[in-house]
Amino acid sequence: MAVKTEMKVVVLGGGVIGVSTALELTKRGAAVTLVTEAALCSGASGRSLSWLNSAGERSRPYHALRMAGIDRYRTLFAQQPTLDWLRFDGGVCWFSNDAAGTQARHAYEKAHGYDSQLITPDNVAQADATIDPDALPSQAIFNPGEGWVSLPHLSEYLVNQFRARGGEVIEHAGKASVITDQGRACGIRSELGELQADAVVVACGPWTPDVIAPLGVTIPNGSPVSMLVITEPGKHELKAVLNTPRAAIRPNPGNRYALDHDWYEADIQKLAGGDYHIDKQVVAKLAEEASQLLRGDEPLSVQSWKIGLKPIPGDGDPVLGQLQKVPGCYVAFTHSGATLALIVGELLAEEIVSGEKHPMLASFGAERFS
Repeated sequence: MAVKTEMKVVVLGGGVIGVSTALELTKRGAAVTLVTEAALCSGASGRSLSWLNSAGERSRPYHALRMAGIDRYRTLFAQQPTLDWLRFDGGVCWFSNDAAGTQARHAYEKAHGYDSQLITPDNVAQADATIDPDALPSQAIFNPGEGWVSLPHLSEYLVNQFRARGGEVIEHAGKASVITDQGRACGIRSELGELQADAVVVACGPWTPDVIAPLGVTIPNGSPVSMLVITEPGKHELKAVLNTPRAAIRPNPGNRYALDHDWYEADIQKLAGGDYHIDKQVVAKLAEEASQLLRGDEPLSVQSWKIGLKPIPGDGDPVLGQLQKVPGCYVAFTHSGATLALIVGELLAEEIVSGEKHPMLASFGAERFS
């Protein structure tokens, strides 16, 4: 049964974690206002590959949190299996002629029960028949339990529920800051004025450390510039998510693919006004690299691309929960915003309403940087 409360909360940030947290707070009886600098989902959530996974090496608490995140998506998928923006068709990854590295990662994943299978060019069709066997090295890893989500679609789905529960959304509020009274967060100040609240959630993606800094809390920011490319519609039959040395690719609603990688980061130029520029030939090269992963002769063509900062805390692990220096101010800053969106919203809302630290978030406080 939902906890009833008269608490007023302002959630600062209109990405998927902000929207998820806002919705979960309304489910627990809080009066919530969601404030975003520009439009909803116009930042990092609108340009995320949004691969749902806990592959590779990470701390046990982080792995547990990611697996809980995947669990919440599986529940949603079970309830609505026809959604075209949430799928679980597995993930395939490989490295450049590094059989030892592939085997080590596979062994690590198997050691803690993550579903991990070694595949070869001869049997890659068992993972996805659309993958070109000639693109593979001698071995690759297939993780059958992985999936993907389109965060703009998920955000719209969640914000519709939020509004139906009486939540208020304020878009295009400009830059905002947290205001305090006797050391406790008591609201936010934006270009549209002040909003009073009993608690504030700062979920501003790569700008979160900048918003928190005036409160005397330092969060190292490792956010790089990244790009997400959307292809033109076509006969796109790939179902799995691919992560390879030169391109990452996943299906996208509308018979499109979403593409990204990091080899072209140095080609991205920041303009005077704060926007970013990249040569079209570099974007076309990424599409070419992705085309070479798939069977068939039809090359992928680019429809659009978005460039901006990808939120990554300085040590790679999420920063989640209340600031000890500033009671009433909660932070959500993480690289894995897609995988963690539903579970973090749920656990943060529970913390805020109950006043009790959730054990799964205990490892991720900002104070570890002090």
